[in-house]
Amino acid sequence: MNILPLSRAVILGAYLCIWAMPVQGQQVIEGRASVIDGDTIDIHGQRIRMHGIDAPESGQTCILDDKPYRCGQQAALALSDLLGQSVVNCVARDIDRYGRVVASCSSRGTDLGSWMVSKGWALAYRRYSTDYIDEEAQAASRGVGIWRGRFDKPWEWRRGVRSTEPTVDRECAIKGNVSSKGERIYHVPGGEDYARTRISPSKGERWFCTEDEARAAGWRRSRR
Repeated sequence: MNILPLSRAVILGAYLCIWAMPVQGQQVIEGRASVIDGDTIDIHGQRIRMHGIDAPESGQTCILDDKPYRCGQQAALALSDLLGQSVVNCVARDIDRYGRVVASCSSRGTDLGSWMVSKGWALAYRRYSTDYIDEEAQAASRGVGIWRGRFDKPWEWRRGVRSTEPTVDRECAIKGNVSSKGERIYHVPGGEDYARTRISPSKGERWFCTEDEARAAGWRRSRR
């Protein structure tokens, strides 16, 4: 039999009590949280997806005053500002297909899901819950958060339905992409990778009107 030294056993036991305490058969995860995005946090290394809401993805953009802005980043910042260094309490409800705990979370008496939806930085995730429909309706009527402008629903954005991407002059339809290795490659309409290539100006990517212009700027043509 392996027996832990008393001091180590006490420390380990105390840590586990803080990390996961069963309450009426449900796992409770408690501690200071790191914000991953507008609907996902991390407590003690455990990734937690908040139940009943869907916030813009980290790389998602929305439109405000006819200009794109990083609404996914803004949603994460709003949640981070709310939490600060306060303790978060999450009651586990399920495990999603990515292995994350799906939980209802609160901090200082505030339901985090309700707060994010009411402030307009997340939507009620009707596919899995109807808990926050009223908060969503109120946020939409007040025009707060992403409701100030135009946006794609996060679940549609993940599927590639992105109506809020900036429109482009059809005469300048060549896509200048920067690969994961930092290589500058341009794609012309009809190319194999053209339709699925997305342009992110923040990464240095851009549109070109002619291939000569793209080559002069240091891009090479895609081989496909």
